[in-house]
Amino acid sequence: MSQAPYYAYSDYLKRKYGEKVYKLPVNLPVGCPNRLAGRGCAFCSELGTGFEALDSHVPIKEQLEKNRQRIEKKYHAHKFIAYFQNYTNTFLPLTQFRAYLNEAAEVSDVVELAIATRPDCIAAEYLEALSEVERQYGKHITIELGLQTSNYHTLMRMNRGHTLAEFVDAVLAVHSFGFELCAHVILNLPGDELSDTIETAKLLSALRVQTVKAHSLYLAKGTALCEAYERGEVSICSKEEYIGRLAVFLDYLSPKIAVERLFSRVPEKDAFFCNWGTSWWKLKDELLEYMRENGDFQGKKFHYLDGKYLKEYQCIDK
Repeated sequence: MSQAPYYAYSDYLKRKYGEKVYKLPVNLPVGCPNRLAGRGCAFCSELGTGFEALDSHVPIKEQLEKNRQRIEKKYHAHKFIAYFQNYTNTFLPLTQFRAYLNEAAEVSDVVELAIATRPDCIAAEYLEALSEVERQYGKHITIELGLQTSNYHTLMRMNRGHTLAEFVDAVLAVHSFGFELCAHVILNLPGDELSDTIETAKLLSALRVQTVKAHSLYLAKGTALCEAYERGEVSICSKEEYIGRLAVFLDYLSPKIAVERLFSRVPEKDAFFCNWGTSWWKLKDELLEYMRENGDFQGKKFHYLDGKYLKEYQCIDK
């Protein structure tokens, strides 16, 4: 098990499956509803986020097999998660969605399906389709939702196309079907402060999400946010401030939530700015050193739920 001062996703998977498990990206020919009437989210490029994915027109089983061979050779893994990663993977007709799910679920060494989508693209009919796959094939289901921040003013400035209400509604719907949920956040969006970082950790903890991915903001070339940055209209916090925010985020995060990512990983050719010109693994080392020096660890300040003051003032009989 990891010795990191946080609950590592690799440990979470080993506890869940008894061995190493790796994600295999699946790229569907889908888009994003937030782009239909404009450019979409201010930070999102036209390529989406599937940098390691194969062409979307390659059959799903072929995508999984090619990626499996690569991952198996490198990491000696034998169990995999089919990760529907790029764009909004529930933004397509229900019959087509079902067909894609079945194709991935038929692959024997795939133990889980992870579906990335938007909070405003969750509906009971699609969750029921996932439930049918779970029952028929015995695969675990995880839904990945982009929250990005708990600050609804920032959500509006970033043109996310949804607010906190849609995210909360989606989480409740996902959990009502018994699925696990991964939340994506960006802790250094322009306009956000340390208080927003804390509130984001508290919100995810209160909603009992299972895993979280924290992305450091990167500026993809050609995006609205990159253009605003080049015009001097927005700024990005320093590397030191981001590491400090990450440590505080983990302090307030429930120790039951597994941490899948802490820094963005994107090809240099696609980014105008990414990780302050530092590799993600060096940033991780700096974070671990910072947390050791300051006594930070996940859940250090997780004492705000379940009647904080009743416990603090010993109002509850033991």
